[in-house]
Amino acid sequence: MNIAPQLLTIYQQLLVLSQSMLRLASEEKWDELIEMEVDYVSAVEVLAQSTRVAPMSAQTQDQLRPVLRHILDNEAEVKSLLQSRMAELSSLIGQATRQQSVNKAYSGVSGVVLFPQESPGV
Repeated sequence: MNIAPQLLTIYQQLLVLSQSMLRLASEEKWDELIEMEVDYVSAVEVLAQSTRVAPMSAQTQDQLRPVLRHILDNEAEVKSLLQSRMAELSSLIGQATRQQSVNKAYSGVSGVVLFPQESPGV
């Protein structure tokens, strides 16, 4: 059995998935991205099993190197977009926490009318 065509198919599947994940991340479709990551991880597991059964020849590695480089570049870009999203969410959580603190502080005096007290000697 020639393993190279099977590996090429798996790598191409990974490339297509990584390109789709990058598009979803760029469009900020986070839920769909998470769903697609499950398929991506499954494809990586299939690849790992395939290479355990029959290690790649140097020639096959050379043929697959550009595809792998593209996959890795896509992964790096997706990771960058995810980190930006995480920073955005962290900022929103910080704002919500501050707002909650302000609301809590002012809710204790809600409905209380404050009057200035007269100073002694007036």
